Amino acid sequence: MLGDIGIILGTIVFVLVNILNGAGILTWVERKQSALMSDRIGANRASILGIRLWGLVNSLADALKMIFKEDFVPPKGNRLLHSLAPMFAMLPVFLTMAVIPFGPPVEIAGRVVKLQILDLDIGLLFVLAFGGIAVYGAMLAGWSSNSKYALMGGMRASAQMISYEIILGLSLIGPILVFGTLEPGIMVNMQNEYFFGWIPKWGIIVQPIAFLLFLPAAMAETKRAPFDLPEGESEIIGYHAEYSGMRWGMFFLGEFAEIVVLAGVLTTVFLGGYHFPYLFDAIEKTGQAGFHFPWGQYVPLGEWTVVIIRMATFGAKLCLLMWLQMQIRWTYPRFRYDQLMRVSWREMMPIALVNIAITGLVILWLAK
Repeated sequence: MLGDIGIILGTIVFVLVNILNGAGILTWVERKQSALMSDRIGANRASILGIRLWGLVNSLADALKMIFKEDFVPPKGNRLLHSLAPMFAMLPVFLTMAVIPFGPPVEIAGRVVKLQILDLDIGLLFVLAFGGIAVYGAMLAGWSSNSKYALMGGMRASAQMISYEIILGLSLIGPILVFGTLEPGIMVNMQNEYFFGWIPKWGIIVQPIAFLLFLPAAMAETKRAPFDLPEGESEIIGYHAEYSGMRWGMFFLGEFAEIVVLAGVLTTVFLGGYHFPYLFDAIEKTGQAGFHFPWGQYVPLGEWTVVIIRMATFGAKLCLLMWLQMQIRWTYPRFRYDQLMRVSWREMMPIALVNIAITGLVILWLAK
């Protein structure tokens, strides 16, 4: 019993540390990537004894500034809800990552350990449920600040959530129909199968339309450009306009944590999870762990080598998707509010419904 609790706690700590570190590093990545895209140097001023570490010290300086900055609460605002709002915005993000498998099951001291905090049969519903709760943080922040500008940002966030949460759910129905499960671990294992013996059965291959719908809808849920109307960085409007210090920092860190979690969900559902093409463990290939190529060549590897490659593969896919989100954020301008709503209800939703219908018809046809 104590061993199982220790394994669960160790997995939780590993996931939380990686999300927090990933979110912290992304603050530096965003500055550097946006600088490179606009032919600038980027963050490079802060230093420790003259050591700048390519601008990484700037992220540490920002964190120290937020810790010691005045924590302002509007005099006529609701102090309790104003304090709780950042937690509502941040905690659901970390809970969402609990059902994402970041590696294959491993045997440690005679125990089979799943590299996944929660193994739920309704894992994707868990992702949608807690992903939708995060918007309560923005809504509470806007209302409790007793500011019409903050309230408008909170109202924008709620309207945006209602619109794009539906697209998220509809876009996931296609992969659920194809793989026949809501459990992320089983879905990842099914993506290690191959069409004609050499084409990976990844979600992006069997459901490309669903991927193209899920990515922008999920980015809209993170409230980042070009869907950043609730924040309104170039306007006075913003649900966290009346926040400062570390409470504002929690909104800031939660936003970057959402990037990491979104990349994890996309990797799990559409990019084969931790699987590397043609790499199998001993169970999948009856004791022959290693690369089994379609042309018949076999490259043997140790079982732990396969585990390490697969975990590194999951991390590489995460980095690729985080880079893609940054690239989109600094490439496209913000939508007008009417455009934002129209894209969801009049363009993305009909495409999602047609995709579900076609997917269902194809599955029925193949079942005959």
